[in-house]
Amino acid sequence: MKIIVPMAGRGSRLRPHTLTTPKPLIPIAGKPIVHRLVQDIAKVLDEPLEEIAFVIASDFGTEVEESLKAIATSLGAKGSIYYQDKPLGTGHAIMCAKESLSGPCVIAYADTLFRADFALDKDADSVIWVKQVENPNAYGVVSLNEKNQITGLVEKPSEFVSDLAVIGIYYFKDAAILKNELQTVLDAKLMHGGEYQINDGIKQMQAKGYVFVPGQIDEWMDCGNKAVTVETNSRMLNFLQAEGEKLVAASAQLENASIIPPCYIGENAVIRNSTVGPNVSVGDGTVIEDATVEDSLIQTFSFVKNAKLKNAMIGNYAKYDGDFTEISIGDYSVLE
Repeated sequence: MKIIVPMAGRGSRLRPHTLTTPKPLIPIAGKPIVHRLVQDIAKVLDEPLEEIAFVIASDFGTEVEESLKAIATSLGAKGSIYYQDKPLGTGHAIMCAKESLSGPCVIAYADTLFRADFALDKDADSVIWVKQVENPNAYGVVSLNEKNQITGLVEKPSEFVSDLAVIGIYYFKDAAILKNELQTVLDAKLMHGGEYQINDGIKQMQAKGYVFVPGQIDEWMDCGNKAVTVETNSRMLNFLQAEGEKLVAASAQLENASIIPPCYIGENAVIRNSTVGPNVSVGDGTVIEDATVEDSLIQTFSFVKNAKLKNAMIGNYAKYDGDFTEISIGDYSVLE
């Protein structure tokens, strides 16, 4: 089994945090989004991974590439790096990894997290993960027939089609078939808004009789902007606590500190004369003094003092000492 992760976009809606760190590497509950994503997919697949291929921009840098390969290695898989230097859509991004498009494969966009407990239907030609939503006109949705097979994909329908939104994770029994159809799309320059879309390859497969079925998930968490990323961090902390995961590092220093779970406290973090939690992630080496922090995400080696934070997001190596509550400051920022 292989996993292909298109992740070349920087994530403009999550600035300033993504000015220095690609969005898929922003930590949620102490672990990068893309790491949690491939881990959760591996759990659902419940079989050995052969390869995880990451499609990135070439300017992400060697450090990012090595961290992605390490993620694959931690799951017993080969890590491959491909580049997409022009924002030409999902179909183009997937085809940047065409050398890895063969055999059973999951394609997953690296800006979403999920929770699911089901057996993958490996007899189907493809599975498209979906989630029931209240406002389907804001999403791409699937239509189903009486056999529970996907018959159509409609982007932001003006009239009701279904309430099953596509979350951006797909399984293909043989990814080579998708590759061939997407190559046809690229050769024909079949574009929408200047982009090549995976949906056009899927529709061509359906026209040839390949069977697509829905795979429903229990929880779907977005990481599109600061507000929803902080919310996703909170939800993930609650899931991890319920699953019994250890969230406070043994090396963390708690001095006259009150920790209200769930909280993630990283290695060598220092919490002094402060109340932290609930729903807070504190990265490795960060120091919090004389502060109250809840429902917030603070990354590594930052310093927070005299603060009352809620719904805040602070990057790496930042320094904050002030009265604002719902702040969002990026890496190496100083606000005093």
